[in-house]
Amino acid sequence: MQPVSGVFAKGTLSRALETARWRRLTALVAGLIYPLGFAPFGVWPATLVSLAILFFVLLDVRDRRDAFFTGWWFGVGQFAAGVSWIYVSIRVYGSASMPLGVGLVAIFVVGMALFTGLATLNVGGRFNRLQRGVVFVAGWVLIEWLLTWFLTGFPWLFAGYSGFSLPIVHFAPVGGVMLVSAAVVATAVAVVLAFTHRSAVRWALAGMLAFVWLGGWGLGAVVWTESGDARRVALVQGNIPQELKWSRGYAATIRERYERLSASVWDVDLVIWPEAAVTSWWPQSRPYLEAMAARGPATFVTGVLVVDFVDDDAFIYNGAVLTDTEREQAYQKRRLVPFGDYVPFEDVLRGLIAFFDLPMSNARRGSDDQDVLVDRRGLSIGMAICYEVAYGELVRRDAARADVLATISNDTWFGASIGPHQHLAIARMRAIETGRYMLRSTNNGVTAVIDSFGDVRAELPQFEEGVLVAEFFLTSGTTPYVRLGNLLVFVVLGALAGSVFFLRRFD
Repeated sequence: MQPVSGVFAKGTLSRALETARWRRLTALVAGLIYPLGFAPFGVWPATLVSLAILFFVLLDVRDRRDAFFTGWWFGVGQFAAGVSWIYVSIRVYGSASMPLGVGLVAIFVVGMALFTGLATLNVGGRFNRLQRGVVFVAGWVLIEWLLTWFLTGFPWLFAGYSGFSLPIVHFAPVGGVMLVSAAVVATAVAVVLAFTHRSAVRWALAGMLAFVWLGGWGLGAVVWTESGDARRVALVQGNIPQELKWSRGYAATIRERYERLSASVWDVDLVIWPEAAVTSWWPQSRPYLEAMAARGPATFVTGVLVVDFVDDDAFIYNGAVLTDTEREQAYQKRRLVPFGDYVPFEDVLRGLIAFFDLPMSNARRGSDDQDVLVDRRGLSIGMAICYEVAYGELVRRDAARADVLATISNDTWFGASIGPHQHLAIARMRAIETGRYMLRSTNNGVTAVIDSFGDVRAELPQFEEGVLVAEFFLTSGTTPYVRLGNLLVFVVLGALAGSVFFLRRFD
């Protein structure tokens, strides 16, 4: 059978792909396809196909500059389609004009695409095709790791989030989402190489894929953590209009709504209100929170802006407060959202759009060494506010000390876009990685209870006020990822780097 590469070499497609223009156009289209594998679409083959197309058009690129810009165009499509919800935040809720909204999103997309370009940069080196495959996988995963910390990070649209319905998702408790990403990208690369190489190499690639996918299937039978006592939680979804939330005249209405929705659930073990549900400062709101907690035996957790006074200065934190009949604890958000919790280049941008003038857009970063929240019964809760749940390393460190994980958010900023569904999927991955239940309370959805295997056990409809009362289980034990973090990912990257030299003899 003639290799596919030989067929293409004689056809018009191969000649077209030799030109940078068509190569980059193909990469752009592939990038637009990439997010279809993520929530809410969940068409996982789309992500695999898009990555396979990107790698295919890079197969014979010898110039690193060309490889970079091919990856950059893929990234433009990837982020333009995958994080389109940013436009909703800026245009609809930030009250920006359409040109300004489009311009700000374009700047963000162009900037994020640089990282995808860096992921493909070295594929254009003097490598044979097998080496290129290894460099492509390693580059992609390395850039995902970079996006977990560089300039505060943007750990979104990782390839591993497309793998929920695949056996390889079971690598998450071992090495986190980035190990799943490595399996996804390696699968796409191996398929392309199998169709462009002689039969001996094809068999080796097929064996590698079988090892990876059967390994994932086998890990699915391993239960890393143990479920303990059952508890009941009430997650309250207020559905407060974003345009009214920070209006001083609306504060009493917000309180009344949450009090009304919570009136019949104070007999559960835990009541959670979403991010910034209470719009007055804490500790100014302490008497109010104590009055709520006194309505029943439930432990009460709510999002609130926390003010810390140091001498004559007041520092604002996006926070959460746990209150019960015996104690009170405050948590301060540790990973802030640029243009959300704070405004970079504040002297220039403050006042540009209404969003930048909200109280919550002037927050400070909380300390990394905060304790988990613990109620009077000893229930320990690992807390993540909104965007923080995207940071696997942050959540896993808390999971080692927590019986259950909780995340509170206000996804109203995303409107009816794909953003809230992507956010929910990220929370699901944290549950899989840590082997812990994840309790997710949001202002207008998606409010949900996620079990330790990442399955959504119960959820509320979006854009409706309501209360989700559900059962969850305390969890003991740790997964390898909780103990080791990304160590295994670095081992895999090291092995890939070493294999580049070994594969010199193959072509």
